[in-house]
Amino acid sequence: MGFEEESSSYIRSRGEWARDLLCRLIAFRSTTGAERDVQEHVHGLLTSAGFPAELAPVDEDIVSDRDYTTVPGHESYRGRPNVLVNLPGSGSGRSALVNSHTDVVPGPDKLFDARCEHGVVHGRGACDAKGQVVTIMLALSALKELGIRLKGDVQAQFVIEEEAGGNGSLSTIIRGNRADAAVVLEPTGLGVCPANRGAVWFKLVVTGRSVHMGRYREGVNAVDEMLGLVSVLKDYETFLRDASKGHPLFPDDPSPVVVNVGEIRGGDWPSTVPGECLVEGGIAFLPNRNIRRIREEISALIESKATPWAREHHSFEFARLHNEAFETPIEHPAVRCFHRAAESVLGHQELKGWVASCDGRLFYHRGRMPTIVFGPGDLGHAHSPDEQIRMGDILRAAEVLVKFLVDWCGVEESEQEA
Repeated sequence: MGFEEESSSYIRSRGEWARDLLCRLIAFRSTTGAERDVQEHVHGLLTSAGFPAELAPVDEDIVSDRDYTTVPGHESYRGRPNVLVNLPGSGSGRSALVNSHTDVVPGPDKLFDARCEHGVVHGRGACDAKGQVVTIMLALSALKELGIRLKGDVQAQFVIEEEAGGNGSLSTIIRGNRADAAVVLEPTGLGVCPANRGAVWFKLVVTGRSVHMGRYREGVNAVDEMLGLVSVLKDYETFLRDASKGHPLFPDDPSPVVVNVGEIRGGDWPSTVPGECLVEGGIAFLPNRNIRRIREEISALIESKATPWAREHHSFEFARLHNEAFETPIEHPAVRCFHRAAESVLGHQELKGWVASCDGRLFYHRGRMPTIVFGPGDLGHAHSPDEQIRMGDILRAAEVLVKFLVDWCGVEESEQEA
């Protein structure tokens, strides 16, 4: 039996173990700020299995880093470590980093009671991204149990606070963790994604002149002024979508490019002309733009299209989430290697861009690493009232990951021949 057959056979034999592990992980209510218990559990599982796992604290000084994402209600990173596993190779191969997150978005109590029906596990985090955590642990177990000694170093990362903007992964990069390739596991439907769209949240405020409705003409209605600015933002959405057409990794129609108005607040009494209006929302964009350029283009559009009052009495900022898009060239050896590994397990695969944002952009931009996003699970199930994942997809994803690590990092000749 060859290596691939052995690896596949081993991973499939661990299906019940993987299912039970995923159900246990789902039971942890590891929302932002409450990741401690799940991280300690993951660390304990790894160390008991013989892996050199480390509880790596997140430095409190990270809040002043340029790439830090502000988290509402943040108090401290005390007791909320990342979990890192360092597997040194023989020193003559390329290194790899595999990453996923244990934090989840909030949900009703029933979502933390996992259930499995017909090979599908339901529960909060099943798809995003505790199923990916199980995928990595399966791959590590396969390498260990089959006695595969890689030439290149491998680091597995199980991080906190991805859902709030990626500060857990940022911490690993600040610590100096680097590799010749990074693979970030997210629910891509087993698609190989060397790119993903970016997302930035904006805050737009307009001040008016508040008066009684009986003296309406003497005031300036901030809501009316804001409506004009929202129209400008929707004009920018059309411009940005047109400028992004034809990207080979993002061919979908409708386009993932969007300007979303998520919240609007203005006024405090029906018969009072409102003196302030606030809009918060998000902009989804492709790798042909970055956040700095988007800011410049919107500012220029407001200057040219807004009313004189709105031009002089508005503020516009990017607050909180600021996830750049990224794109690793499809010709890069890491992308080509991962693509081959995926096709060897899954059959024909079209390279594509992922239509969400994730920690991948940090490894690409800040870490300067070629980065691929990949994993089991359908994005449409993430954060949903019936979040779910197919166990068969987790097993196949683990097979792909093992194949990639073997091909990318290399295997000692004596072990290959055995």
